[in-house]
Amino acid sequence: MSGLVDLHHHGDRDAVPGLVDLAVNVRLPAPPPWLADVIADSLHDLGRYPDPSAAVTAIARRHRVDPECVLPTAGGAEAFTLVARAVAGSRPVVVHPQFTEPEAALVAAGRPVDRCVLPHEDGLRLDPSAFAPSGEHADADLVVVGNPTNPTGVLHPAGGVRALRRSGRVVVVDEAFMDAVPGEPESVVGRDLEGLIVVRSLTKTWGLAGLRAGYVVGDPALVAGLRVVQPPWSVSSPALAATVACLSERAVAEAEAAAVSFAADRAVLVGELAAVGLRTAAPSAAPFVLVDTSPLGAGSVREDLARLGFAVRRGETFPGLGPTWIRLAVRDAETSRSVAAALDDLRRLRHVA
Repeated sequence: MSGLVDLHHHGDRDAVPGLVDLAVNVRLPAPPPWLADVIADSLHDLGRYPDPSAAVTAIARRHRVDPECVLPTAGGAEAFTLVARAVAGSRPVVVHPQFTEPEAALVAAGRPVDRCVLPHEDGLRLDPSAFAPSGEHADADLVVVGNPTNPTGVLHPAGGVRALRRSGRVVVVDEAFMDAVPGEPESVVGRDLEGLIVVRSLTKTWGLAGLRAGYVVGDPALVAGLRVVQPPWSVSSPALAATVACLSERAVAEAEAAAVSFAADRAVLVGELAAVGLRTAAPSAAPFVLVDTSPLGAGSVREDLARLGFAVRRGETFPGLGPTWIRLAVRDAETSRSVAAALDDLRRLRHVA
């Protein structure tokens, strides 16, 4: 069952104007000019109701699946609400720590949720045996897992995610950050979508958090169920136009280049943190890292970091984490050196040996 954490707390609530924003995982503060032009052009059609057909075609072409396997959504969050309303099951299990909106949507739909909290000593990695016939969660008929997982950055092997499937069980995979992984090697989107619902977001890579652009790829029977409960015209014309543009060959290539750049910048951040005695929870494949600040003493470092000019994402609202954990968005090398230096300053201020 859900514990006493704020499942609706997200990084935007930790970001404070005037501070260096390491709390929000959106790559760009605004869409690039070519994408902004596409969105601006779509405003001429606001007098007509949104038509998702071009976006459906673009999603299907990008992932080489049939159009009946895809559904544009108002960001990933809407997809989780649709899942909570449309996918049957009496024993949903959410794998934590991960993005909390899937559990929040299930709770809002009146569905009791069990948690599979991944242990820190195992590197916060998914063990499919927990969902096998003899496992602790053998009776789960709906499983939700992130890949790469927010906030840990762990990239689970696609084979292990697919192994969660069994007769009578639906597996929902949050791949909101998969386009930030070079080559997307562990995506489960492919020809075999039986029992799978994969949630994708375009807001992170393309600076579209305020536009709400995302989509689902999955088992056509399951996607049809989501389509039935989706409110009419829930995805706006600008969001649909952005979806088409972000899935073009040009945009996919640009996203891949950004993913490679993220990997290099993340390595700098991890190295700078290690130099001041701080470790990440696990190797991250995402544009963020989860950091254990317990070597700096008990309690949160957020307030102290804010006084030093940095906003970071708190960890205690993720089930399985506590106040000594913070999530840091990957930025440029100079920013990484600066936040590591600030954390080192906190060590001295707190008189930690």
